[in-house]
Amino acid sequence: MEIRNFRLDTEWNAVHYPDRPNGFGILIIGDERHFVESGSSFWTQNEGKRLFLKKIKDAGYTVFYSNLYGKNWGSNKAVTMTKLLYRHILRSEILNEKIHVLAEGMGALVALRLLQSNDIKIRSLLLINPILSLKSHLEQEKEHKFFHKKLIKELTVSHGIDIGDIEGIINGEDEPQLNERIPSKIIHVLSGNRAYRQSEMLNEYLSMWTKSGLPVSVTYMVPEKKLQLGSHAVKFWHEHEDVL
Repeated sequence: MEIRNFRLDTEWNAVHYPDRPNGFGILIIGDERHFVESGSSFWTQNEGKRLFLKKIKDAGYTVFYSNLYGKNWGSNKAVTMTKLLYRHILRSEILNEKIHVLAEGMGALVALRLLQSNDIKIRSLLLINPILSLKSHLEQEKEHKFFHKKLIKELTVSHGIDIGDIEGIINGEDEPQLNERIPSKIIHVLSGNRAYRQSEMLNEYLSMWTKSGLPVSVTYMVPEKKLQLGSHAVKFWHEHEDVL
């Protein structure tokens, strides 16, 4: 069996099995386009993701992820569902309990919250073009009225709030924090003006994290090199598997 799709609560989830398992698991927390259905997912439909997934499985990793309510924007219920999925996978699969976390785009909002929790044992964190702050993301989207309006609507739905309550959530948001005990890597693909603006903010955060002595590195990548993402990921994960 290469893949198993199953439901937890209302959400579809998937687990991908390698031919030769190495005993380590990868939790993927997807971006805005991410989805899981009864018989498919973004990672099986998108060509680039399929290649990435193949690279991971060829290295022996068991990969799992959830639909997470679609565009969840780091909501409480998305965090809760991720913890539920983690517990389910550890009960049903033979895996080391310390997992690698791979989060992309919006998924970083959930991943950063997991770093501050003791409910999931995280071995390493890999972020790809992460959205690290809702407040900063909203500010950037103000330049594009259509996308800003769309984002506001998605926030009200995902967090179950009224438009007037969004400011409270944004103002209550802390600076993105990493964990001193969890090695982290960020890969930022420089595609388009938005990505370049995000890289400027990322540099500010990197300076803050470095001053705090946090174990984090950043790799910048041009779009033509995106096919190397899988190799970069596997290399990073291998570096943090000596201690079981």
